[in-house]
Amino acid sequence: MATQKKPAPSTRPFLKWAGGKTQLLNEFGKRLPEELNKGKISRYVEPFIGGGAVYFYLNQKFSFEHCYICDINNELVLAYSVIKNDPEKLIAHLDVLETGYLSKNEAEREEFYYKIRDAFNKKLPNIDFRDYNSDWVERTAQIIFLNHTCFNGLFRVNRKGEFNVPFGGYKNPDILNEDNLNDVATLLKTTEILSGDFTQCRDYVDERTFVYFDPPYRPLNDTSSFTSYSKGGFSDADQVRLFEFFRELDKKGAKVMLSNSDPKNENPDDSFFDDLFSDYFIERVPAKRLINCNGAERGNINELIITNYRNRKT
Repeated sequence: MATQKKPAPSTRPFLKWAGGKTQLLNEFGKRLPEELNKGKISRYVEPFIGGGAVYFYLNQKFSFEHCYICDINNELVLAYSVIKNDPEKLIAHLDVLETGYLSKNEAEREEFYYKIRDAFNKKLPNIDFRDYNSDWVERTAQIIFLNHTCFNGLFRVNRKGEFNVPFGGYKNPDILNEDNLNDVATLLKTTEILSGDFTQCRDYVDERTFVYFDPPYRPLNDTSSFTSYSKGGFSDADQVRLFEFFRELDKKGAKVMLSNSDPKNENPDDSFFDDLFSDYFIERVPAKRLINCNGAERGNINELIITNYRNRKT
């Protein structure tokens, strides 16, 4: 069963992630199921791992017997797999990239960035995402490098699956954090990494499981869509399919939490999630809108936390 840990090292996401949940960890902490705090849950499942902020947060607080993380983004699954299996080789690759980048002036850095981005995209058709191989290590180093040096620290691909974020121009980007990568690798040793649709985790969920869903958020308006973490996107039909899976896991006896954008931020009459999850517990919590190229458009909004149980610590 999951046992509470003493204060643990601050293992944190190795990627900057649009829609990452770091700012909401406090709110999630207030709403963890009582069974988790009482040691009655042995397994943690996160079917949209993304940057993994909640995964790292919970694993600093609890020792799970099993963890399962999943994502449909092939590049993301590749990166987690490399950190789990070859952290030393990855660190060596990142060291070369960081040294080469930081030794250059701003114009040379921009040229270097686009050189790496072009190489990353050109190699895409030849990457075997099914079987672990040595190409994965270099590619993961490029993913981390691009993520930490691109504009706004995004991970975004076009319909061809090519990384298309422009240069960021930051003075001191955190390209290689060796200590954190080693901490992440240690944690991943006891975690199974799954690739594919969120339903891939079905067989790993039972009544002793806590599941957290962090799907690509439903756009707040027609211009705010940012669901291109993978080339397929995430439609309203997918949101409905996710609800049906949420209900399926509820019937299995699992404790389930889901977060999403609140459509009422833009349209008070939009009750998409309120209607869909009407049989469950829906709470609105304040958050900052972080994904906008115009800083003036970033401000306070509400986000939804939906659970199949009620428990809030005050």
